[in-house]
Amino acid sequence: MTKLIIQIPCYNEAETLPATIADLPRTIDGVDEIEILVIDDGSTDGTVTVARELGVDHIIRLTNNQGLAAAFARGLETSLQKGADVIVNTDGDNQYRGEFVRDLVEPILEGEAEMVVGDRQIDTIQHFSVAKKILQKIGSRIVRWASNTDVPDATSGFRAFSKEAALRLSVFSEYTYTLETIIQAGKKGIPITSVPVETNEVLRESRLIRSTFQYVISSGVTITRIFLMYEALQVFFALSVIPLLSGFFLLGRFMYYFIIGDGQGHIQSLIVATILIVLGFMTILIGLLGDLIARNRRLNEEINYRLKKRDA
Repeated sequence: MTKLIIQIPCYNEAETLPATIADLPRTIDGVDEIEILVIDDGSTDGTVTVARELGVDHIIRLTNNQGLAAAFARGLETSLQKGADVIVNTDGDNQYRGEFVRDLVEPILEGEAEMVVGDRQIDTIQHFSVAKKILQKIGSRIVRWASNTDVPDATSGFRAFSKEAALRLSVFSEYTYTLETIIQAGKKGIPITSVPVETNEVLRESRLIRSTFQYVISSGVTITRIFLMYEALQVFFALSVIPLLSGFFLLGRFMYYFIIGDGQGHIQSLIVATILIVLGFMTILIGLLGDLIARNRRLNEEINYRLKKRDA
């Protein structure tokens, strides 16, 4: 028996939720049972009432608006508790065409991947401005580099997870889960792939991207934070290179003048060299500390995984 739960994080989606749910498939080859889970993220427009009228299988109500990442994480947790073997996440604004749920779950059912991301094929989305398309591509390229994966549309929220992948993922970000879960998948060795999907006409403006500047900053902070969680030593070692090389260069310069008897005139080089070398070694020490914290976090994640697997 293979059970699929389609989770829909919602915040004030009373108007768009009916179209979203109506578009979802009721039967999929290889899936014995399909259920729908709505996560209401503190809506004030009657989203829960609409969800009940539509007869969704499960509803979670968050008492206040906690953000997309929190709603997504709560959905994964609940889906696992409800016995899901495969979990599909889609948006409540009917952005994604429900027929492509089949395409998302197929690689998981075939054992080809544990996580599948829907590729919206950014260039084909007419309502995306040129600037937004460029930023999306740059962001996806950075995520591919940081995660060592090959996902062309990193910000797509239309994605599927196997039970094993859902158990291993942990969401720390308060902004969005999309970038973080891909980087985690790459770092944890979770097999990940993508499939082309299509989108519907826009029913409302994005609430996540309120401004291009805010989106770039928030996404950059998220990528940096998650990358540092897994590669702290690599990052801080790279940061230490410039002060160390500069310091040793100035030290060598001072030693040269000292040997030829002109050291007194270049004492400033010795002072600056000392400061730079100490700064470089301190940066490495911070990286070592971060690496130790990262290793401890991996142990905690493994414990958390085993606990969630037992409960599921």
